[in-house]
Amino acid sequence: MKPLKFELFILILLLTACEKIDNGAPDCIKHLVKHHQDIMWLCEKGASVNQYSFQNQFVYVFDPGTCGADMQAPVYNESCELLGNLGGFVGNLIINGEQFDQKATFIKTIWTN
Repeated sequence: MKPLKFELFILILLLTACEKIDNGAPDCIKHLVKHHQDIMWLCEKGASVNQYSFQNQFVYVFDPGTCGADMQAPVYNESCELLGNLGGFVGNLIINGEQFDQKATFIKTIWTN
């Protein structure tokens, strides 16, 4: 019985250690999440990808976290088209001509580190 308990412990450890991407996200968004994890400007902790309803579509905000100043959060639609960037040096809040923070409705977090 001891080997089985050890194997179960290792399996649980491996499953909980992996960063999970919401299965309901479009495949191209899942690919972008993986791509953003591999680039250097993503913070080691505190980064996330959140789904919002905005302008009659789902959009995904790739928040890099707070490890650097003036970082931008790219906003993609379900087809992985870049709609714009939030934040940055000027503190942009406009996407497609509308104030994102006033018009967008948070749905869920699909990934976080």
